[in-house]
Amino acid sequence: MKIAVIGANGQLGKDICEKIVIANNELIELNHDRIETSNIECVSYVLKEVKPDVVINTAAMHNVEKCENDPERSFKVNGIGARNLSNICNDLNSTLIHISTDYVFDGSKNKPYIEIDKPLPLNVYGNTKLSGEYFIESIAKKYFILRVSGIYGKNPCRAKGTNFVDLMLKLAKERDEIRVVDNEILTPTFTEDIADQIVKILNMDAEYGLYHVTAEGSCSWFEFAREIFSVSKTNIVLNRAAPGEFAIKVNRPKYSVLENKFLNDQNINIMPLWKDGLTRYLNKT
Repeated sequence: MKIAVIGANGQLGKDICEKIVIANNELIELNHDRIETSNIECVSYVLKEVKPDVVINTAAMHNVEKCENDPERSFKVNGIGARNLSNICNDLNSTLIHISTDYVFDGSKNKPYIEIDKPLPLNVYGNTKLSGEYFIESIAKKYFILRVSGIYGKNPCRAKGTNFVDLMLKLAKERDEIRVVDNEILTPTFTEDIADQIVKILNMDAEYGLYHVTAEGSCSWFEFAREIFSVSKTNIVLNRAAPGEFAIKVNRPKYSVLENKFLNDQNINIMPLWKDGLTRYLNKT
């Protein structure tokens, strides 16, 4: 297959590119200097020039605070960008794989969300990502929407820089004590595992639609940090942050655990436990 990856130099994009090549596919790397998804003329020109069988879109405006401060730009990238890709993929009869987020939920369920649960975003980022999902579902003929959560990888995130794992290890070298919130529950997910799951979805001719793609299990940010220090054998005093200790500039879901129900329904779920992904990540860094 000829597969184009938009955001190929990003944290998730780089791992997807590596796995695509390993699986003997033809890779086309499309970064921001070559394609602007919010511009329909640009999307049309670039994709019709390369004619991919599959387009994987990892590009997004995902700095939550910047989205909140610039909702118009956030909607253009996360919403209109998905709309443009859907239309051009239809023209080319290409399959669109679009990365979405756990932030489409408000966190009030307090047990793992499945794909048919009603979204209710708390912030601009979640709302604009959800708009992208709706554009794809209403327009695209061949698509996979993959919601991910708490991702980290060996490649730097272009928008956020250091991931949580590396940040904890960095702070452990600089401080005697680290304080981390214990009231937000998520599923940390290694980007390589998402990339492997994408290849599996393509190879198994999975049914088109919406999927949750996260590691198995869940933890708080505090528990995540504790496991990071345990696996890496880092000696640091780790304490729970007091409620309200860190200022919150943007509302975020307190609970955003996703269940990979539709992957399990098709017997194609290869996502490991989050602790297993963390161990492999730390062994590679």
